[in-house]
Amino acid sequence: MSIKRRSSAHRRDQVPLRIVALRFDLETSPQKIEQQLIAFLRELRWKARGLDPADRWSEELLACSPSRHDGEKICRRAKALADRRMRASGLRHLDKDAREKLRGLNDGVRVVRLPSEHCADEIAATLHDEMPWMAQATTLAWHAMRESVRNGAPALHLPAMLLDGPPGIGKSYWARRLAELIGAPSELVDVANEPAGFAVVGSQRGWATAQPGRPVELILCEHVGNPVMVIDEIDKVGDVRSNKGMSFALSNALLPLLEPLSAQAWSCPYFRVTFDMRWISWILTSNNRRNVPAPLLSRCRVVDVPPLSGADLVHFARREGTARGLSEDAIVTLAEMLEGSSNRLDLRAVIKLIDGLCAHENSPRAH
Repeated sequence: MSIKRRSSAHRRDQVPLRIVALRFDLETSPQKIEQQLIAFLRELRWKARGLDPADRWSEELLACSPSRHDGEKICRRAKALADRRMRASGLRHLDKDAREKLRGLNDGVRVVRLPSEHCADEIAATLHDEMPWMAQATTLAWHAMRESVRNGAPALHLPAMLLDGPPGIGKSYWARRLAELIGAPSELVDVANEPAGFAVVGSQRGWATAQPGRPVELILCEHVGNPVMVIDEIDKVGDVRSNKGMSFALSNALLPLLEPLSAQAWSCPYFRVTFDMRWISWILTSNNRRNVPAPLLSRCRVVDVPPLSGADLVHFARREGTARGLSEDAIVTLAEMLEGSSNRLDLRAVIKLIDGLCAHENSPRAH
């Protein structure tokens, strides 16, 4: 199901937030530090003799230049200072490529905030109008958005939630549509295709396929510290193990990220840098909550999404058909068919029907 991009009339207040304790403002090049120390020593000696630094080529000024002995001492001190600064920066263990990837975080990242509770009301109303069968999930997000505004939180954050219900009813679509209305970037991880935890936390450098996790990649790409992560079909997660018996299950990788205290100082195995990940909003989906690991269930607000009724399908078909430019006659015919159908259809089936009707109406007419 595709998400249609729509412009939002609400203004989003975005303020910088530091999510890594790294220092990119420290000069760590021994050569540049050495040059700075030499220039400082010259100026110090000039001022001590009452000379005019503007006349840089006078014999007296040239006599103040550092000697060979001075140069050796300055070189040693420059190397020691560069080493201390590198340790203080938190970048010592990283190569040039990794430092460049993280450099964009130096001034912090933007975060999405809602300007008012009224804005939260409008977002919830839009969601409910588009997907009324997701009312319980919409209400949970609505209350969380209003609470975030009332508390003056530095960033909008939704509690971790698990949307449990039959397949094809729009759970992951609802999650990404919510992110779109909020104005936050989102990323979907399909557990059926990516059962290992590497998709979320990344893998250690040195592996041939080493890379950061999807949340870190999204933050580095969008420079937004509170994106929405959608973990689809979490009930299909398995216990992925290496040849040596080590577990790399995605469910285990998620646990520290769902806990605010551990997420606040989460260590990225790829960069080996501590990130503040507590502002990420996590939305998990499942078709059968009984297959979801208990530790994950205990960390999420579980929302039961009922099967779609005929009225829900008709509501969706009318909205989607109108948005796709389907004629009113075709929409009425489709609605009547859905109301009278004895088969339990889902949104995917309705979209296929709409695709067929659109193709039929737009096909060239025989003359």
